[in-house]
Amino acid sequence: MIRRWSEQVHYNLMLLPGIVLVLLFSVWPMGGIILAFKDFSPTKGIWGSSWVGWENYELLFDTPVAMQVFTNTVVIALMKMTIGFVVPIVFALMLNELRIRWFKRTMQTIVYLPHFLSWVLIAGILRDMFAIDGIVNEWLHSQFGLEPTMFLAEHFWFRTIIIGSDVWKEFGFGTIVYLAALTAINPSLYEAAEIDGASRMKKLRYITLPGIVPMIVLVGTLSMQNVLNAGFDQIFNLYNTLVYDSSDIIDTYVYRAGLEEGRFEIATAVGLLKSAISFVLVVSSYALASRFANYRIF
Repeated sequence: MIRRWSEQVHYNLMLLPGIVLVLLFSVWPMGGIILAFKDFSPTKGIWGSSWVGWENYELLFDTPVAMQVFTNTVVIALMKMTIGFVVPIVFALMLNELRIRWFKRTMQTIVYLPHFLSWVLIAGILRDMFAIDGIVNEWLHSQFGLEPTMFLAEHFWFRTIIIGSDVWKEFGFGTIVYLAALTAINPSLYEAAEIDGASRMKKLRYITLPGIVPMIVLVGTLSMQNVLNAGFDQIFNLYNTLVYDSSDIIDTYVYRAGLEEGRFEIATAVGLLKSAISFVLVVSSYALASRFANYRIF
């Protein structure tokens, strides 16, 4: 065993920088979660502050903001997951039916590019587009005579823009996954179907869709872990005080409570609660993916 260790020592040393970074920036800061159970005083520090037990959580659930924040998070995340789950499947099936290869590859590249753009950049573009004097309001006024609308200051339109822009940014990545699954379907099945006189719709129904069902099940079950991840970067760069009621999510509330209002213990309590629920969701989705799609990491 010692000989085997000496032969593989250089591989183990390659892991060392990653292990150090994880310990330094992921494991060590976790000690700060005790703030959720303390009455934090900056002058006394984390360890000098007094313990308050579950008092921070009782205070949190007694405020109407807590239920509003959790509701916004779940609603926005579920709508993103649902629409973002269906659109890549439909688009991948449409691309798969194209017979012009260069057009198919061009479309594939175009829809994949937004995945690499940051939300800071996209938020700037969206603010200009949906401003009072932006291109959207000007077009609506010139075509239909509509009065200018503050899209990013109205609850309905803000959520619509949030969900629509997220789907637009990420559906190209999902499309690539399903196109990869489509290439694994045995071509002889299509040849046999053509000999039997099957139409394109029948081949889609009886060969293509069943061929990507395992991937659909895998992506669907793994996406369950994102029920509490509504997208901090996107909402933080787009929201404002006028749409807090419909757009304030757990992550943005933690940021405001901790860094802007100085309520570090409340922010930590909310963050810890979200992490605990997310952990359960990750374990559950992994178990479901393992059972229904035979997906295993370990």
